[in-house]
Amino acid sequence: MLSLHHAKSPLYSPPLPLPSFRHPHLHCRLHLRATLNGALHLLPTATSESTHPTKLKIAIIGFGNFGQFLAKTLVQQGHSVLAHSRTDHSAAAASMGATFYTDPHDLCESHPDVILLCTSILSTERVLRTLPLHRLRRSTLFVDVLSVKEFPRSLFLHLLPPDFDILCTHPMFGPDSARHGWAGLPLVFDRVRVGSNQDRAARVESFLDIFRREGCRMVEMSCAEHDRYAAGSQFITHMMGRVLEKLELEDTPINTKGYESLLKLVDNTAKDSFELFYGLFLYNKNAMKQLERMDVAFETIKKQLAGHLHGMVTKQLILETHNSNSNSNSNSNTNANEKKERKLLPVPVPVPVPVAGAKLSTSTSKNFDLVVAKR
Repeated sequence: MLSLHHAKSPLYSPPLPLPSFRHPHLHCRLHLRATLNGALHLLPTATSESTHPTKLKIAIIGFGNFGQFLAKTLVQQGHSVLAHSRTDHSAAAASMGATFYTDPHDLCESHPDVILLCTSILSTERVLRTLPLHRLRRSTLFVDVLSVKEFPRSLFLHLLPPDFDILCTHPMFGPDSARHGWAGLPLVFDRVRVGSNQDRAARVESFLDIFRREGCRMVEMSCAEHDRYAAGSQFITHMMGRVLEKLELEDTPINTKGYESLLKLVDNTAKDSFELFYGLFLYNKNAMKQLERMDVAFETIKKQLAGHLHGMVTKQLILETHNSNSNSNSNSNTNANEKKERKLLPVPVPVPVPVAGAKLSTSTSKNFDLVVAKR
C-alpha cells in the first residue's frame, strides 16, 4: 500500500479531487483517498470498466413451469426479467413483476444482458434458429438450463455469432425438489466461451451469483463430464421410474420404507413429461450405454436366479432317485424272501380222480386212501 503523509497538518480536512490512474497489473483504476490521520492511501475504484452492474436484464425464452420457477427468484433478487414463449403467459409474468413479449423481435430490441433458454430439449434448436440474433448486442451472454450439456454446447457454438458469450448450466433441481429453497442443491456450469473483456467475465459471475446467493452447491465441470455422470444418475433414475410405473405399483397397508421410496420415485418421474425423458435418451450419447448395461444386469440377475433354482431342483431329483433306489432294494429283498419261503413248502401230490363206473386197483386204492388220510 502506498502511503503519503502531509507534512503540515495532521488534522482531517475534506477530501479534494485527487487524480487516478490505471494499475498495470490490476484490471481497475486506483485513486488516492485521504484518511482521518491525514495519510493518503492508494485504493481501487469500482468503475463501470471493472465490474458489471450486479443487477442484470435477463430475457427468459420459454416461459413454462421451469422458466417461471427461475423468474420468481430472479425478480426477488432485483434483476429485470423479460419473457417470451409461444403460449401467452403475460398474466403470470405480470403477477411476478416480469415483462412478457409476444414478439421475440421486440424482446431482442430491448437488448438484454442475458438470453436464458428454458425450452425443452427437443425444441431448443428450433427456438434458437428462430430468434432474431441480429437485433441483440454482439456481446450478449447466452445461457441454457437443459438436462443435457454437450448438445446445447455444440448448438451454441455452431449457430451463435462468435462475439456472443456462452455459459452452459444445469440446475439439478426443479419446482418440486426446491419448493423449500435452493440451499445445498447443485448447479453444474461450464464457461464454454467468455470474451476477454473484464465486463463480460464479470457478467458471467453476476449470473452465477444468482445461484450462489441462494446457497446452491456450485459444481464446475465440462459438458462432456456432466453428460457422463448424468447418464449414470439422472437417466437411470428416470428409466427405473418409468419401468416401475408400467408395473402399476399400489399402496399397501404393509408398505416398507424401501417400497415407499419406490412409490415416490414413480410419482416424481411421472410428473415429468415423456418428452423430457426422451430428450435425456436421445441427446446424451451415454444413455444408450446405460440402457445396454441395464439389459445385461437384468439378464444376469435372471440367470443367477435360474442357476439357484436349477441347483435346488437337481438336489431334489437326486434325493428322489436315492429314495426310489432304496425302495427298490427293499422290494427286491422282500421278493427274495418270499421265494425262499415258497421253496420250503411241500410239493402237492396229484390226486387221481376216479372215473365213474371204474374199479380201483388194490394198490391204487391204498394210495388214494393214504393221500386222503394225509389231507
